[in-house]
Amino acid sequence: MTNVQTLPRVAVDLGSDTSTRPTKAMLAAMMAAETGDEQLGEDPTTTALNERVADLLGKEAAVFMPSGTICNQIAMLVHTRPGDEVICGAGAHVYGSEGAGIAVMGGALIRPIACDRDIFDADQLTAAVRRPKMRAPRSRLVVLEQTANRGGGAVWPLAAIQSVAARAREHGLAVHMDGARLMNACVAAGVSAKDFAAPFDTAWIDLSKGLGCPVGAVLAGPRDFIEAAWVWKHRLGGALRQSGILAAAGLHALDHHVERLAVDHENARIFASLAAAIPGVRLDPQTVETNIVFLDLSATGIDTAILYRRLREQGVRIMVEGPTRMRAVTHLDVTRADVERAAAMLAQSVEAGPT
Repeated sequence: MTNVQTLPRVAVDLGSDTSTRPTKAMLAAMMAAETGDEQLGEDPTTTALNERVADLLGKEAAVFMPSGTICNQIAMLVHTRPGDEVICGAGAHVYGSEGAGIAVMGGALIRPIACDRDIFDADQLTAAVRRPKMRAPRSRLVVLEQTANRGGGAVWPLAAIQSVAARAREHGLAVHMDGARLMNACVAAGVSAKDFAAPFDTAWIDLSKGLGCPVGAVLAGPRDFIEAAWVWKHRLGGALRQSGILAAAGLHALDHHVERLAVDHENARIFASLAAAIPGVRLDPQTVETNIVFLDLSATGIDTAILYRRLREQGVRIMVEGPTRMRAVTHLDVTRADVERAAAMLAQSVEAGPT
């Protein structure tokens, strides 16, 4: 196995928008943060962030968490009981990228819906809801991911969200939003976070993806839900104590890093257009709505592990999603020149052939 330490430094990192590093201004805000004990409600910076996100999403209360995965897991743990079932898109993060956490910790199941770009409609939801039977799991919760990562960063349209949420309630289901890239959706669609979140019982936003923070996410919902979420937060690791140092990064990001997400989207479209012109690379640049680009490399005859190695040798990282599929994600630390370089290196790597 190749020792990655022998590879050059990553100069253009399109692996994920979690690759960002805090800006100097963000670091300064973190160093200047007023702190206290989060568990006692005495960290003023964390309290300010929670209140800001609750208002942003139009919810009663919010709680700062170490990650979006923990937000999803705790939300599902509060909404469900052992033997319940959670419905989501087949490509959803809660289904394929969270270690089956809800099954391990909560005894609940995931029921995935196969759908185009990981966006399903109300009728598909109805088809997935189980009729109550003594011997069947009980459908309890619907999770929508905004944006749909495995759908190529597709934005759930507000009308589609409203339709699915209304149908869910007809079936007596709660509705939760995985808002990992909610702010990308807001900027791309011109819809406020409050409007996107309104149909949901609970929602969260990630701070460590497009917003560029080193750590964190904030989960919001009704006050009694947040009280129950705090119980699970303690069970899964406890309070963060002087969390204001981290919360300050989130406040800085909300002040300075939201509108600039449009730059990431434009860079993704540029990369997609350049990549689509490479013989053997299949993708439709018109489908790129936000900051995620999936590349179908099946026609090149080259295993993506080989392409990954070739790109890394040139200081470029694009992640492998399967033997014929790769994913590139633009973010705060990626410029137009970077995506142009990455596309040029991809073309060179593909031109080298299968061996």
